[in-house]
Amino acid sequence: MSTTPGAGTPAPARNGIPLGRIAGVPIYLAYSWFIIAAFIVVFFGPLVRRSFPDLGAWAYAVALGYALLLLVSVLVHELAHAVTARGYRWPTAKIVLTLWGGHTQFGNVQSTPGRSLLVALAGPAANFVLAGAGWLLLLAVPLNPVATLLAEIFVWANLLVAIFNVLPGLPLDGGRIVESAVWKATGSQDKGTVAAGYAGRIIAVLLAAAVLVPPYLRGQSPDLQVVLLTALISSFLWMGAGASIQNARVRLRLPHVSAGALMSPAHSLRAGSPVSHARELLAAQPETALVITAPTGQPWAIADRGAVALVPDNLAESTPVDAAARPLAPGAYVPVAAAGSELVEYLAKLQGSEYAVIDRDGAVVGLLTQAVVLDAISPKSARRKRPPASPR
Repeated sequence: MSTTPGAGTPAPARNGIPLGRIAGVPIYLAYSWFIIAAFIVVFFGPLVRRSFPDLGAWAYAVALGYALLLLVSVLVHELAHAVTARGYRWPTAKIVLTLWGGHTQFGNVQSTPGRSLLVALAGPAANFVLAGAGWLLLLAVPLNPVATLLAEIFVWANLLVAIFNVLPGLPLDGGRIVESAVWKATGSQDKGTVAAGYAGRIIAVLLAAAVLVPPYLRGQSPDLQVVLLTALISSFLWMGAGASIQNARVRLRLPHVSAGALMSPAHSLRAGSPVSHARELLAAQPETALVITAPTGQPWAIADRGAVALVPDNLAESTPVDAAARPLAPGAYVPVAAAGSELVEYLAKLQGSEYAVIDRDGAVVGLLTQAVVLDAISPKSARRKRPPASPR
């Protein structure tokens, strides 16, 4: 269960089954939820049947009821995130209820350590409230044995969800405690996210050790179902923490990504110029790309060295370089000063993998490739020296 600031909104079909809107927020039930629902029915059905033999096959319906109550608890948890965020005027994109609980996605927000922490902890707080409400119900209202069982499970489930989610490590809500502390100390949310991600990995290891090691120390074998459940939860925490670390590292590198720093040098040549002229330019500066510009002056294509070389010498003067060029995608040119997230987001909207770089006057000064940009924002690039890109 987590909050996801700044996330885009995929198509509804990818989100799952639309359940409608609450307070204007679209709610989706991911198809993966049916996996955990089936697990609850298969795991708890026999337990209910042993406790209430007279129920027969209806014991599995009671287990399904528990799955639905847990779904309601998760929904309230996520709505608490959304409502608290609305108090800070964060745009809430959607709530998705998934195999592992759920997540709330927001639009692009300007947050602070304190606000981020309050939005995150609102979810566990809602589960504590639900657990208290269930406990009061048990005290105040006489219930039949089956309803009492469901109410007790509801109380314990909400307590466990609340306590589990305040553990200080991502992707759990409590990870925002670590993130906010480091964010406040360093002024960087992304550094806080990296720290919280590693805290989440530590929690994953400690959780697995706490469940699996004691039985072995006593010379016993842990229950297989407990082992499988622990493995699922620990792997979920490990992978979620890893994703948080990787995404934060990418964002940390974005300020150092700029078109001017990553481009390879390039010259321009007007469309219709002869191949012979292109050969002269390429021979004089073999490490420089040759960008073909349209009559309007906009970058249009890139001279292909291989294709230029294949033109027969006797036809080089009469063949336009356009015939030996690969076209750029529409709008595939960026200012030399373009940098950071704006540069990456713009390139993500373009087709193709090559982009001309222009100066303030619109003159071509370089060539930028998708591979070079991806390499620059990759966390691995911080641990290796990237060789300069050479034009094709």
